Amino acid sequence: MVAVAGLASFVAMLTMNIVNLGLPDIARSFAVSPGSAQWVALGYQLSVVALLVPVGRWLDQVGPRAALLAALTGFTVTGLSSALSPSLAWLIGSRVAQGIFAAVLFVLMPVVAARAVRPQSRGRAMSVPATLGPLGAVVGPSVGGPLLDAFGWRSIFLVTIPFCAVAFLLTWRHAAAAGALRAPDRRTLLDGVLAAATLTPVLLALTFGWWFLLPLAIAAFTLWLRGSGSRPVRELVRAPGPGRVVLAVLALAAAFGAMSYLVVQHLQRADGISATGTGLTVLAFSAAMAAFGPIGGRLADRWGPRRSAITGAVLTATGLLLLLPLGTEWRPADVAWRLVIAGAGMGLYGGPVQLLALTSAPAERMNTAGAVVQLGRSLGFTVGPALATTAWAWSGHGPNVLAGLALAAAAACSAVLLLVRS
Repeated sequence: MVAVAGLASFVAMLTMNIVNLGLPDIARSFAVSPGSAQWVALGYQLSVVALLVPVGRWLDQVGPRAALLAALTGFTVTGLSSALSPSLAWLIGSRVAQGIFAAVLFVLMPVVAARAVRPQSRGRAMSVPATLGPLGAVVGPSVGGPLLDAFGWRSIFLVTIPFCAVAFLLTWRHAAAAGALRAPDRRTLLDGVLAAATLTPVLLALTFGWWFLLPLAIAAFTLWLRGSGSRPVRELVRAPGPGRVVLAVLALAAAFGAMSYLVVQHLQRADGISATGTGLTVLAFSAAMAAFGPIGGRLADRWGPRRSAITGAVLTATGLLLLLPLGTEWRPADVAWRLVIAGAGMGLYGGPVQLLALTSAPAERMNTAGAVVQLGRSLGFTVGPALATTAWAWSGHGPNVLAGLALAAAAACSAVLLLVRS
């Protein structure tokens, strides 16, 4: 079942990122604007972020095997529906539906891995989805490029089907039957609607400039906070241990997102490095993360998740701090060895921090804790590049990205402090 958690993590993140390469072709195919085509990506992300917490509460009440089989089936069917879309509206609807099933996978991944092994082996188990998820995000563009050139944009929605089929068969054969699948209660459905009503106006404002919708987002968020559905989340976040872990996850995810965006932009735009050269440079981060992920799991089993997570966060912060003296002219080799340090840290940190979040929460709130951690990570991946873009704009989008890198390094350092105090 640890392999299933890894596969689910990989396909959910792969699908989230691979579609970005196909957006120009999708816009041309349906003769729509780039802003409209962007909703093929945003629709998926909207469902994931909006439903992580409500799904976590629902999964606390149902059997994990039945939920996982249903999520893998729905994820596969909606991927096929996306590939066969006759119109942009159909494609966006399919992607929104796929995001619903992806939210279930995101919440289940760490819980399935943690429950599949003995307590003394959980660190190694948690490192598998924690490593394969980010790798799926990085592999997406490299896999999507050849597929787009050879078969067109529809092919990028089919690439995950074999992985889902393998995960389904493994779950069917090896997952213990425990608990039945039942429909979400009205409170869970209402929480999902309010979360979507909060995020949708924000995304519409960012993509189309419809800022007049923001009061609707504020009103929906206020209603959610006042409802009983937010109580477990508020209690979890307010608790000193779990709350600081969630904030640390958000901070380091934001640092990672900002750094990834700025490094790619600087190498291609300021240094004139080709897309292939840039991809190989950034691959240093992924390779180090993949190599050190299993080590992080072993250290968590031996030292405990907290010390292992802190060690990884310190290494990541060190790698980001070392990027600051590069100035305005970068060489790929100079960037690559710094990314190796940061990637090694992320590998050591990923599994232990998820285990730390789950074990610091009450047993009956394990799925909710997993959902809140995934929400923090998703928000960090979204906020990081946005902040980096704003900081880069201060220099007129020139070769100096120091301000954005400084923000990324500061976020990573704050994650270290939060973990130390957790």
